[in-house]
Amino acid sequence: MNTNYNRISEVSDAVMEKLEAAAEKVASVSIPSDIPHGDMPGDKIEIGDSHTAKAKTIFPKLVDELKKTIGSNKYGRAVVAVCGGSGVGKSEIASCLSFLLEQAGIGSYTMSGDNYPHRIPMYNDAERLHVFRESGIRAMVDAGVMSQEHMEVLKKWQIAEDDANKAHAETDTWFKSYLEGGSKGLNDYLGTPKETDFEEVDQIMKAFKDGADKLYLKRMGRDEASLWYDEVDMSSKQVLIVEWTHGNSDYMSQVDIPVLLNSTPQETLEHRRSRNRDGKLDSPFTTMVLELEQQKLVDQAHKAKIIITKAGELINYDEFKKLYNMD
Repeated sequence: MNTNYNRISEVSDAVMEKLEAAAEKVASVSIPSDIPHGDMPGDKIEIGDSHTAKAKTIFPKLVDELKKTIGSNKYGRAVVAVCGGSGVGKSEIASCLSFLLEQAGIGSYTMSGDNYPHRIPMYNDAERLHVFRESGIRAMVDAGVMSQEHMEVLKKWQIAEDDANKAHAETDTWFKSYLEGGSKGLNDYLGTPKETDFEEVDQIMKAFKDGADKLYLKRMGRDEASLWYDEVDMSSKQVLIVEWTHGNSDYMSQVDIPVLLNSTPQETLEHRRSRNRDGKLDSPFTTMVLELEQQKLVDQAHKAKIIITKAGELINYDEFKKLYNMD
């Protein structure tokens, strides 16, 4: 028993020394564009200068946090969550951070939280829409505005995938109850155990911190036949990085260091516009989903150990609150 404890202590001491050296040398490390990335099947990432720059900005602060966390774990391990909204660069920056750790001789694995919804993407998208529409129609009944005439109008908007468009409430006042009820129902689904198996993710992180030499990790593709588990060797890993919108969720208890890649709603919208080659904007429903997810990120931000802006500036929580005019 003492021999095992001594071995673990020696591993932890060695990791601490490597972390110290890594933080000092990070500026001179070159990050190639073809580095290993997360474990989401079919996930394609393109690492650019902005991603590497942000990773190098985050890294020294991450090292400070890792030294505290690894030092308090008897196996010399830590779980890092890289979270943020759509298009903020979670996969890319998490991969860069993992690469920097590996280059310093600190074993790191990048895991995608997008493998853990209860439904494959196609069915989960359909469930989100169903929840929104069912909740909206129930709200119309409760508000006393249900009628055949209103339903005929609503049906046309639904067919056109325009039934989450806030502009309709300006001309059709009854629509407000549908919109508010649908939004509330959707919010109660997004990023909750109804949508995602947070318990499984938490168990994986706990097993890692408890010294597991191997883990069975879920893989979720785009169809029902693309669902399986891989056995992953963790014997040489000290850091598990989880890249995921919901990485800072209250439904998990095993994340040691949440890293928030912040992007204001305006910045997110501009980014998505720039990525659409045909100039087509998101549907009103997709916009609603993004807005609700963004609010959840804002509500959870107080737990983040590291916050970086889209411009690449490290900020504290007080500075974050000023961005959102929070008291």
